[in-house]
Amino acid sequence: MRSVITSICIVLCSILQIAAQSVSSPDGQIQLSFSITDLGQPQYSVLYKSNPIIKESKLGFRVKNKKGFDNGMTIVSSDVKSNDTTWIPVWGENDSIRDNYNEMLIHLKNKEANTLINIRFRVYNDGVGFRYEFPVQKAKKLIIADELSEFAMSGDMTAWWIPGDYDTQEYEYTKSRLSEIRMFDNGHMQNVAQTGFSSTGVQTSLMLKTDDGIYLNIHEAALVDFPAMHLNLDDTNFVFKSWLTPNINNDKAEIVTPFSTPWRAIMISDKATDILSSNLILNLNDPCKIIDTSWIKPIKYMGVWWEMITGKSTWSYCDAENFDLATFDYANAIPHGRHGANNENVKHYIDFASENGFDQLLIEGWNIGWEDWFGKEKEFVFDFITPYPDFDIKALNDYAHSKGIRLMMHHETSASLRNYERWIDRAYDLMNEYGYTSVKSGYVGKFQPRGENHYNQNSVNHYLSCITKAAEKKIMVNGHEAVRPTGLCRTYPNLIGNESAMGTEYQNMKPGHVAILPFTRLKGGPMDFTPGIFRMDFSSFAPGNTEHKRATIANQLALYVTMYSPLQMAADMPEHYSEKSDAFQFIKDVPVDWSRSIYLDAEPGEYIVVARKDKNNANWYVGGVTDSNARYYELNCDFLDEDSLYEATLYMDGITAHYDKNPESYIITSFEISNLDIIPVRMAPGGGFAVSIKKK
Repeated sequence: MRSVITSICIVLCSILQIAAQSVSSPDGQIQLSFSITDLGQPQYSVLYKSNPIIKESKLGFRVKNKKGFDNGMTIVSSDVKSNDTTWIPVWGENDSIRDNYNEMLIHLKNKEANTLINIRFRVYNDGVGFRYEFPVQKAKKLIIADELSEFAMSGDMTAWWIPGDYDTQEYEYTKSRLSEIRMFDNGHMQNVAQTGFSSTGVQTSLMLKTDDGIYLNIHEAALVDFPAMHLNLDDTNFVFKSWLTPNINNDKAEIVTPFSTPWRAIMISDKATDILSSNLILNLNDPCKIIDTSWIKPIKYMGVWWEMITGKSTWSYCDAENFDLATFDYANAIPHGRHGANNENVKHYIDFASENGFDQLLIEGWNIGWEDWFGKEKEFVFDFITPYPDFDIKALNDYAHSKGIRLMMHHETSASLRNYERWIDRAYDLMNEYGYTSVKSGYVGKFQPRGENHYNQNSVNHYLSCITKAAEKKIMVNGHEAVRPTGLCRTYPNLIGNESAMGTEYQNMKPGHVAILPFTRLKGGPMDFTPGIFRMDFSSFAPGNTEHKRATIANQLALYVTMYSPLQMAADMPEHYSEKSDAFQFIKDVPVDWSRSIYLDAEPGEYIVVARKDKNNANWYVGGVTDSNARYYELNCDFLDEDSLYEATLYMDGITAHYDKNPESYIITSFEISNLDIIPVRMAPGGGFAVSIKKK
């Protein structure tokens, strides 16, 4: 009898060992546990420093016309492994990145439905990631109806969020309790045409903070051949549920096995600066797939752009009533005289950009069709190869090259995917012919064909196909209005920038916006934010524009350091920089590629202070920004080399500076420092500071 009981105990222990398993981070601070419910549904939970941070949360899928991916599962086996390697990014905030994690792979099967699915967990010192892997099985093609992944929060946390939307991320962030999101939503989601999205739906990257001071960030990584994930909140139990962007048929995705989903990622720390410095999203992406990356270079550029945004000039060449692009004769049209992309104006920009050491010049409105575009939602508007009569594409490119810079191409797709795909080979070939090495692509408006949207599976595949095709042509891509980045810039480093958030073109956003974006949007990859605005009152140069930029000049300088990107624009016009050439010097000096980055101090939506070391020499640059509150800050220079002297130039808000009342007041001082020094600085409301520190 005793031997029988012993055998039973051994079997039960074996079952329990398989059914409830855990894996910890290399430093032991984060522990992820996995188990199966009584109904056979997989679930996980996360502890941080022994405290619950993600409560038991369900996992799985609902597959159309197929059972067995949500419950009735049993564990077939599990594998564990560890990784501690270092990889070298083509460009980045640091010259090397450590990829250190412990992994647990769970193999699941539903015997009744004869279905298989694996869940791979990776636990890092800065967070966790998991993804689903569908092995080859009898039903090779699966239609995903819903993803069931949950993130059950440990309480009513503070969140920084933007509302769920299938077409834009261009919102200012709201700070609220989870229980208050429904109240702050203001009915936004009730107006979304697609059904099933909650009125408490939010987009990722989602920033959170517990009352105990633990910071979390929920996002996704390696979004390939799958729809973008939003989050629906059960605000009674504080459980976020995955919501995949539907396609034109209102399904979520069509996959062919074998298939791996994007990673679901949770960054965790008790320091806000750790969230900013986390490489979790990049580490969860595949290594670089481009063999020769020598042609991929960080870019500092200017543009014939801000004058159109502010209304000083226009994208269009002429005024036309009842415009029909197919029959319109541009050669005999009468220009309205405000077209920005004309030969004389472009040459003026080329001269200024070249004289001040910039790499490239973006020109928008160079190609025909802008008269027939905005708000019309047409299948065909642009051909991406035909310039306006006053834009000599060959002569201007030759002139730019003679001045040591290149022109940057602009492709506004008018949100018509099929049209862009028809023309993209010819458009990229035109770029190769004239020596363009980078393109800014735009997807403004509702997608054509109607029923598609910016973030479903088809659109996600389109964006990546453009990036891979561009890589074949040795072209770098800066995608605007595309799906929010998920770290694919590691795998395809020719993706040097995205917009995918409210940028400078929204001229009067709140000052705290630039102190939350690095915690949210920038976790997936760099943003083309277009900083560097010096003239804050637009009515002084653009008649009829009553907007006022809510920032100080010192704040605008600091953004080149606080908002990392290998693609940085000096967005204002040459004449405004000439007026303040002493402040403009910082923009000329600051690099766009770094060997080391240190986030010195931060709080989401309030302030950020960052120090970065130039990749090409021993110089450092520091930037700090604040929200609408003035702040005094003591900059400790202990990150500098010991026994070395540096020449520091401090660009700081003036004594009376204020983002609204006196935005263009600043002070510049230079002095000698060492790593023992502390520099006291004042950030005005909506202000900031910037420091260049050059080794003697």
